[in-house]
Amino acid sequence: MADQIQEEAATLPTPADESFRDQLMMMTRAFGSSPLRNTIMGLCATIFAVIVATAVGQVVLNRWYRPFYDALERRDLQGFFYQLEIFAVIAAVLLILNVGQTWLNQMIHLKLREGLVRDLIGEWMRPRRAFRLANAGAIGVNPDQRMHEDARHLSDLTTDLGVGLLQATILLVSFVGVLWSLSTGFVFHVGGSAFAIPGYMVWAAIIYAGIASWLSWLAGRPLIKLNGDRYGREAELRFSLMRVNEHIDAISLAGGEADERRRLELDLATVLQSVRLIVRAVTGLTWVTASYGWITVIAPIVIASPVYFAGDLSFGGLMMAVGAFNQVHASLRWFVDNIGGIADWRATLLRVASFRAAILKTDELHEVEQRIEFTEAKGDRMTLEKIEVASPGGCVRLEEADIEIKPGERVLVTGEPGAGKTLFFRAVAGLWPWGSGRIGLPAGEAVTFVPRTPYFPPGTLREVLSYPQGSQTFAEADLAASLTKAGLGRLVPALDRSERWDRELNDDDQRLLAFARLGLHRPRWVVIDEALDTLAGDARRRVMSILEDLAKAAIVNIGRAERNGHFFTRILHLAKHPDGHVLKPLRLNPAGAEKATAAAEMEVALRKRRA
Repeated sequence: MADQIQEEAATLPTPADESFRDQLMMMTRAFGSSPLRNTIMGLCATIFAVIVATAVGQVVLNRWYRPFYDALERRDLQGFFYQLEIFAVIAAVLLILNVGQTWLNQMIHLKLREGLVRDLIGEWMRPRRAFRLANAGAIGVNPDQRMHEDARHLSDLTTDLGVGLLQATILLVSFVGVLWSLSTGFVFHVGGSAFAIPGYMVWAAIIYAGIASWLSWLAGRPLIKLNGDRYGREAELRFSLMRVNEHIDAISLAGGEADERRRLELDLATVLQSVRLIVRAVTGLTWVTASYGWITVIAPIVIASPVYFAGDLSFGGLMMAVGAFNQVHASLRWFVDNIGGIADWRATLLRVASFRAAILKTDELHEVEQRIEFTEAKGDRMTLEKIEVASPGGCVRLEEADIEIKPGERVLVTGEPGAGKTLFFRAVAGLWPWGSGRIGLPAGEAVTFVPRTPYFPPGTLREVLSYPQGSQTFAEADLAASLTKAGLGRLVPALDRSERWDRELNDDDQRLLAFARLGLHRPRWVVIDEALDTLAGDARRRVMSILEDLAKAAIVNIGRAERNGHFFTRILHLAKHPDGHVLKPLRLNPAGAEKATAAAEMEVALRKRRA
């Protein structure tokens, strides 16, 4: 069964190409640099001490078996009650140690997850990394799943398996000596001759657990690949459900429920297929582990029975030997009992480690491709020199070769539909560096980039207007004035109300709110991506009034040509060259580029590039 499952699993994609050793070393280095390292190490040292104390208590409890069972065999009532008093003391101490170990275990869960997720979020949220990762192909899809569910699962498995392995190792060391000493008195009588096997019960436990571990590995090995595939497909289903929920209005208006249902059922079918393979593998593994579980009930008694029936071992001694055997065997069969968890841990580590590796390497993505040079412009100006932007569909070129923009200028960058205006906007923002030419941004100045679709963080309206600065940055009078200027005066009483403002407001109000925020911040350099093209009538007049108030600011609008306005005094032209003209079209993953759109708009939303 295992071979058949492996053949089926071989056709499923794997999320990483790096070796297990590389992944483990990278995650170890990340842990070494974590600010929570000392806290976690302190908790681990404490739980180590607790486990050692528990092992000592278990040895004491094992020694208690002999006098207790011997008292039963002798029908010694006074001795029986005395041994119960001793047991109560041992059990009370072990109970305290067990409760303490449980608390420490949960705290390690908590701190390990905190450290891992903080590390992933910190690396992911470095400037422009999230956008570029989204263009890196499948590895950049569903980062929320990797940082939330996979990181939680990896932390839980690492803690449980690590503590379990540590406890099994300490118990093994503690009871091997006990079992070896008990085996010293074991004498076998065969054909009138007697002989002893040094450490007989120890060797029996090792051989017994070794066979079980080997068979469990053969049966459980396919689970590593199968679990990794399942997590990937679960993430795809979750992404599809989120996508449908976010666009349910448009889907309902178009009557597309049946088509979306078909897509969701296809994603569900891939998840169920992965689960079916896991069910088959787990069933095969259970045949092995459950069989050994039942055999273990009588195995130590059967192994020690020749000595007991020969009269060389008392009943109490037999029970003591059985208890020590079970402790040694339980420690040795830790691998058998946890093969499923180990496979799950390995698959989860692969997903998290490959995602973290992709984050770290995303800055080197397509390093072999020609890149636009970003510099600091000399003086108070912005420069664009021979700009050509490469993309999978061709190249976008700014027809004017050498451009210099100064404060107070109003510049319109326009082109035919499909010319690549948004791609040019991303290139100026530094999100899309592939191409040629040089972009010089004003030294020591912040450039505010306004995307076509505004982004509002969750929180109060005050926080939305102040974003990306703190909510206490602006006076309430200034916040109210900016809303009134944009025609949103009715929202002034709601400044401290927390809402999903991207859903609370209609499209026009969202755009007006974005420009109200722009007028509040009053930047000296503004680059706009087609945000003005969607405005008309009173809304457009209000926005143009806000822009006119920014008299000292350089405003670059990328969009359609003006019809009746004279706000923009310079016009630049974009043209698309499908044949590459100067550069070869960039070979990026088109699917990854499409899925990056939402992340890109969010990333550039009013974010400031600082020197």
